[in-house]
Amino acid sequence: MSNTIRPLAVLLALTLAGPLTAQSFPTGDRVLRGIWDEGMNRSQVYPLGQVLLDSIGPRLAGTPGLQASHDWLVRLYRGWGIEAENEPYGTWRGWERGATHVDLVAPRVRTLDAILVAWSPGTDGEVTGDVVLLPGPGTDRAAWRERAAGAFVLVSPAEPTCRPLEQWQELGGPEVADGIATARAVSRQDFAARVATLARNEAELARVLADAGVAGILTSSWSEGYGVRRVFGDRLGAVPVFSLSCEDFGLLHRLAEADQGPLLRVDAEADMLGEVPAYNTVAVIPGTERPDEYVVLSAHLDSWDGASGATDNGTGTLVMVEAMRLLRMFYPNPKRTIIAGHWGGEEQGLNGSRAYAADHPEVVNGLQALFNHDDGTGKISRVSMQGLMDAGPHFVGWLSGIPEELTSEIEVTYPGAPRSGGSDYSSFTCAGAPAFGLWSESWDYGTYTWHTNLDTLDKVAFDN
Repeated sequence: MSNTIRPLAVLLALTLAGPLTAQSFPTGDRVLRGIWDEGMNRSQVYPLGQVLLDSIGPRLAGTPGLQASHDWLVRLYRGWGIEAENEPYGTWRGWERGATHVDLVAPRVRTLDAILVAWSPGTDGEVTGDVVLLPGPGTDRAAWRERAAGAFVLVSPAEPTCRPLEQWQELGGPEVADGIATARAVSRQDFAARVATLARNEAELARVLADAGVAGILTSSWSEGYGVRRVFGDRLGAVPVFSLSCEDFGLLHRLAEADQGPLLRVDAEADMLGEVPAYNTVAVIPGTERPDEYVVLSAHLDSWDGASGATDNGTGTLVMVEAMRLLRMFYPNPKRTIIAGHWGGEEQGLNGSRAYAADHPEVVNGLQALFNHDDGTGKISRVSMQGLMDAGPHFVGWLSGIPEELTSEIEVTYPGAPRSGGSDYSSFTCAGAPAFGLWSESWDYGTYTWHTNLDTLDKVAFDN
């Protein structure tokens, strides 16, 4: 484990684009200095990111986009002289989204910020229908079903405002902010009561709505910032499901609540592709002295697909790709085998990395350290020792060989707490192997880009 300083140094060197020459370089190691010079002055992170995030784009499990990204990585690595392959681990439901058009045509005209959610069927052509709320307690259910047939049903609580609550607290004052919070709670209570008139859970509600012959389901999941979560649709059955922005969902909700006749014209395309293979992309630089001991650079390749999956997890992917490029240039014959694991299916339950850990006990048993990045953008600010009592001194030693421009703000949490779930490091820590998460600065990740329609290339802090 103690000789894995160079892979970690690459990762940390990629997290902060400081001055082109580090005045505080604490070592004369030519490998580390070569990595620094190449990474800072001739970085490939942006051009690689532009291809991955703009040209290939979202990488939802089961879609041609994810397959295209796997194939691109293999070509990239092989072009650098690094062994790489797409390793199958199972299957997932195949699906491809086409264009989505959702227009409000009455009582006024507006093109809405809406998208067909993942794995949802399309509309099979243009459909026009009213917008209705779920029935309230005491509503005649038979009459409501008649009205809902051929209509689009609102199946989320409406937000009283799409302005972040902290702005109301800062500028409106505590009483106004408390009023907003109360209105939000009331909206959720009303929505829960409406759901209860038809079903006991989400799956049953989907069946009831499909039986009622609705044209589609309208949802919204606000990020509590200026974004909307793009939810998956696999739990909502065979009816087309659309995710709307907080603002446009609120507009439709208010129009329907006021009985002002909202009417939608919708045309959404989607292809159901059946079961398709699921892959991990695995790149390897073989070890020369201890080939049965492993250092793993870990990041999931798949994404949600409301945007481009830039900070979840294009950033982690790019860090590991660039690290492997630099290692191939400056450390082509490492003592231990270095693996880059670009996992599929993380968003569905760490499927790819869990399968890899199960299929490769030799890697788990020989693992010296795994470094996983799946935490937005910006420089690394924290590394938890995952409860491993002997890990802290190794990290301190590694960091001591790296310029303070990169390390001065890194918090090493020792001994830290072991974590399950969260990201792909868990697939290895749960198997008893030393795996660590590299945590970035906030950059409002939770409220602006994580699983939202705003997770695009421009949100990446490339300089960091």
